[in-house]
Amino acid sequence: MKKPKIVVLTGAGMSAESGLKTFRDSGGLWEGMDVMEVASIDGWRNNPALVLQFYNERRRQLLQVQPNEAHHALARMETSYDISIVTQNVDDLHERAGSNNIIHLHGELLKMCDASDKSLVYPIEGDIELGDKKEGGQQLRPFIVWFGEDVPLIERAIEIVQEADILIIIGTSMVVYPAAGLIQMVSHNVPIIILDPVKPDIVYAPKNIHFIEKNAVDGISEVVELIQKLSLSF
Repeated sequence: MKKPKIVVLTGAGMSAESGLKTFRDSGGLWEGMDVMEVASIDGWRNNPALVLQFYNERRRQLLQVQPNEAHHALARMETSYDISIVTQNVDDLHERAGSNNIIHLHGELLKMCDASDKSLVYPIEGDIELGDKKEGGQQLRPFIVWFGEDVPLIERAIEIVQEADILIIIGTSMVVYPAAGLIQMVSHNVPIIILDPVKPDIVYAPKNIHFIEKNAVDGISEVVELIQKLSLSF
């Protein structure tokens, strides 16, 4: 019997439950810093040293945290469902929890690439410093999709969402495009479950939508229970 296809969109609220500071947190990582200075292609061109410092610090922080119960619950669901995760997060917490089918829309913090050829991708050991190069011959940069850059995997993400029997959205405000537009790509009448303590303001709000206004860890058990009920109709 074919397993129901579950597609999960995850955002910063998912990783925050593991202790990773989001950029906009009060008291968070580099509080008061203009996001465009360290997370845009113009920021990189203007001050690559600052951008490298920012991501080096984020990478060190990532190595100090662990996947949370929500990450582990999604990984366990693979025994009963065909799970695909489309994440806006650049950490590896889904992978460490045991999930297998993951698309990182905005890149991966533990990888770097040639600044002139993003197809030249390498794992990172330690920090990236000014002057670091590989065979591409150009400065190495974080393998991150910055503001002002295309999102190469968005078309693949759209294809996956269109295959969903159930769509789950966890820990994202659904305001950053193009990822926010993925909710519009599900087939008609596909159930949508949104897990977030703040109910997002969704322009496109289908009838078959379920809101669980809790954080990722506190609400994931309700998500699992709801999926089990919804799956009975497949």
